[in-house]
Amino acid sequence: MTTETRPEPEPATTTDADADGTVTTTVNGIRTLLAPRPGPLSAGLLFRVGSADETLATSGITHLVEHLALHHHGLSDLHYNGTTAAAHTHFHVTGTPADITAYLNGVCAALRDLPVERLATEKEILRTEAAGRSAGPAHAAAVWRYGPRSYGLAAHPEFGLQKITEHDVRDWARTWFTRENAVLWITGDTVPEGLDLDLPTGEWRPAPEATSALPTTPAWFHGDDGGVCLTAVVPRSTEATLFAGVLGKELFRELRQKGGYSYTAAADYSVRDADHATVVAYADSLPEKQDALVGAFVDVFAKLRAGRIEQSDLDAVRASALTLLDVPDLAAVRLPGRAADLLLGRPGLTTAQARAEIEAVTVEDLRDVARAVWADALMQVPDRAVDWAGLTAAPAESADIVTGRRHPAVGNDAVALIVGDEGISLVTPRSRATVRYAECVLMRSFPDGARHLIGPDGISLTVEPTLFRIGPSELAVVDGSVPPSAVVATEPRDPSLIPRPAKPDLSTAWKDPRAWPVTAAIWALGVLTAVLAVLTCVLAFHATDRSVPAGDQDWRPVKAAALVTAGAAALCVTQVRRRDRGRA
Repeated sequence: MTTETRPEPEPATTTDADADGTVTTTVNGIRTLLAPRPGPLSAGLLFRVGSADETLATSGITHLVEHLALHHHGLSDLHYNGTTAAAHTHFHVTGTPADITAYLNGVCAALRDLPVERLATEKEILRTEAAGRSAGPAHAAAVWRYGPRSYGLAAHPEFGLQKITEHDVRDWARTWFTRENAVLWITGDTVPEGLDLDLPTGEWRPAPEATSALPTTPAWFHGDDGGVCLTAVVPRSTEATLFAGVLGKELFRELRQKGGYSYTAAADYSVRDADHATVVAYADSLPEKQDALVGAFVDVFAKLRAGRIEQSDLDAVRASALTLLDVPDLAAVRLPGRAADLLLGRPGLTTAQARAEIEAVTVEDLRDVARAVWADALMQVPDRAVDWAGLTAAPAESADIVTGRRHPAVGNDAVALIVGDEGISLVTPRSRATVRYAECVLMRSFPDGARHLIGPDGISLTVEPTLFRIGPSELAVVDGSVPPSAVVATEPRDPSLIPRPAKPDLSTAWKDPRAWPVTAAIWALGVLTAVLAVLTCVLAFHATDRSVPAGDQDWRPVKAAALVTAGAAALCVTQVRRRDRGRA
């Protein structure tokens, strides 16, 4: 192992405290915020890296580095943890000054030299963690809004775990977990003795640009949970924060108290990056009330967009927000949020500035936010369309298909894979999905020959050799065209998970109107075959004249009848197979 030359810890340099008493300093080149409060110390080390910085083929690598960095702490009475979000990773701890020093110095030491011998074990732990994690109401919306990139990655499984190597995690740690890309906060007035936070030198990295899978907004898509969820990305502002509070009150009043459509009806505001935030509105419902729920949900937004906002609602939300600024030791309480803003490159507000902005918000400001929310809305609805409300259906299929060789599905010529030089398409009578090789963000390669491809718009398709008439040469075209960086080789599947062609249900053939003409032809051919078979037997009986020598008997009529019978029987069998194949 190469011996790393470590720089000497730099002394902390303190600047003047701001109006709230928050002190800015540095610890070994890392920007640091200090604000005292009574009791045990709390501290957090944030890095500007998260799932949004990954690709689908490397997804999970930041989370994996976080787990490896914390492994050596093991069982401890110390209150500590680590979290990986879309745009940052946070290591935080509460304890004595010695605890803070030991924990944070230990995290930095592990980041410099990750315990890669734990790689396989930590991957399994992450898979277990994912299996027990429940998705929030806005989970599906992130996939439809961003696609499988940037801020949409947090809503996808961590597909990259199987591909990530020791070299990958080490390189990721060296690149992103650097002193210039970090911010430290401590709820004390001095830096604990011995805290040096030795990290490699790098550069500050701004939050990633958001991608989009939506050609237009406002838009809607079908969801599976029976509820209604609306998300919108708006500029970060105090007005938008208060609007979310007023929206939550209006949804609760109209959908639960008045209409009785929902048990949960609420709204939320969350920061996405330095300049944008996400407003989420959600309401659940029973199946028999979903139509009424959707209508009432849309009406709430129509009311707010028209400016019909109760001053009393704004006053109540404003009072709650101001109350949060009156808590003891406010500067220390606000440290994590201010550190996150500093990390993102956004100037933080002092308490006086925050208070002034809250007090200045008007009903007209909330109306403007309501209009901005609706303009960018992405609405998840149950099994019904909402075009009547002025929303456009989000694209659920590809706009075109590739040109190439057609490979029909086994037992169903109406479904086919088209393998071309530029991409691959899956077409059915009701849909089409296309992934172009150069744009493919992930191809999962299964040892049994299956390939699962995902495009940047979130459209995906699966090549199952057991279901399509496709051979190794066609798979070789796909394998050779997708960028290697997007390919993840998976572990073998359980044989029971490999799909097989469905067997036709012959007992219900007569119920399908499309099969009636073919079925009628089969019956006619069957009857004709039976008649011809009887005729052949009769001719054969009469052709056998015992008074005529065997060599002089005329068998030509019998042979002709037998030939016609065999042809009718073959045609009947062909029609049966065609009917069953079309229904498979």
